[in-house]
Amino acid sequence: MNTSIKIVSIIIILVILGFTFKFINDAEVVKQNQIEDEIKNDDDTFDPNKEPVIAPTYKNASADLIQVELPYPGAVTGKEFTIIGKARGYWFFEASFPVELQTLEGNILGGGVATAQGEWMTEDFVNFTAEMQTPSAFTGPAILILRKDNPSGLPENDASISFPINVQF
Repeated sequence: MNTSIKIVSIIIILVILGFTFKFINDAEVVKQNQIEDEIKNDDDTFDPNKEPVIAPTYKNASADLIQVELPYPGAVTGKEFTIIGKARGYWFFEASFPVELQTLEGNILGGGVATAQGEWMTEDFVNFTAEMQTPSAFTGPAILILRKDNPSGLPENDASISFPINVQF
């Protein structure tokens, strides 16, 4: 009888340990799911110290042809700002290409010329800069457009990158 009690006691202890382990494991899964939900919810809230994730719009172009470092999509800028990036040499003509700032409705706020900062007669990336100035009375959302220089004027040679920014100060 003594052996039967020991075996039953061991089985009861193992069953209790099994349930305890399962309970603890389930609690960890629930906790992990709560953490993941909090992270997802945090992504939906505005953090002024975090760069917004807004993808630029490319027309007949890609990031393999032109990349803009500043301002980044969704950035808050002043009324005067510098555009910095790099583009393949064939994006330029005579070491430059046009840039434009528009309202969300398509009205032109300003324009300028991006200038190559090195030898532009190449298929490699060439650094560029451009200065942009907006009307002093304007604040709010705008669209920055960088256009491939197209001296031929043929629509099939047009290309651009555009993205929203916010002019505030």
